[in-house]
Amino acid sequence: MQGFIDQTIATIGTHAGWAGPIILVFAFGESFAVLSLLLPATAILVAAGTLIQSGTLSPWDVIPWAIAGAILGDAVSYWIGVWLEHRVERIWPFTRHPRMLRTGRDFFHRWGGISVFIGRFLGPIRAVIPLVAGMMGMRHIPFQIANVTSAIVWAPVWVSLGWFAGEALSRIFGIEDAAPLLIIFLVVTTLIGAAAAFRLLTRKSKSSHEDRPDHRP
Repeated sequence: MQGFIDQTIATIGTHAGWAGPIILVFAFGESFAVLSLLLPATAILVAAGTLIQSGTLSPWDVIPWAIAGAILGDAVSYWIGVWLEHRVERIWPFTRHPRMLRTGRDFFHRWGGISVFIGRFLGPIRAVIPLVAGMMGMRHIPFQIANVTSAIVWAPVWVSLGWFAGEALSRIFGIEDAAPLLIIFLVVTTLIGAAAAFRLLTRKSKSSHEDRPDHRP
C-alpha cells in the first residue's frame, strides 16, 4: 500500500495536469460503498497538501476535484441503496460481513440524516452510510445537503493538514519533502483509529440489540 501511495504522489508531483483527475478518482473511490476501505484518498489529500505547500501544486489543482469526487461517490452509493433496498444484504461483501451493514444501520438510526455528514469523517462508517441512507429511505434533498456540505468540509480539512504539517516540518526540521513521513504517520494512525472506532461501534451495536425487548439469547 505504501509503495502504491508513494507512486501516486510522485505521479501527481511530476504531472500536475493530471493531479485533479487522479484525486477525483481517489475521492470518488473513498466515498463509494465498500471501496473506501481500499482506496487511501485521505492519505493522498494530505500528501497533496504538502505539494501545495512546496509550490508544486495549487489548491485549485486539488480541492475542487476532491470535493467533486467525494460528492459523486456518496451520491452513487445512495442511489444504489435506493434501487436495491434490502437486497443489498444479499450482495458481496455484505453476505460475508453482515456486521458492516448492521453497524451502519444502527449508526443511521441513532444520528439520522446527520450521520451522512459525520460518516464522511469516520473510516469504518464512511464505507456504508450513504448506501444505508438510500436503503432506509432517506429523502433525496436532505441527503444531498449532508453529502455536499460534508464534502466541502472534508477535502480542505485534509489538504490543510498536509499544508500545515509540511510547513512545520520544513521550518522546524528543514525537511523539504514531508509527504512520505506524513503518509506513513497517517496510514498507521488511520488504521489504529479505524480499528478502534469499528470495535466501539460494533460493541455498541451488539449492546443495543441485546437491550431490545424482543432479543432472544
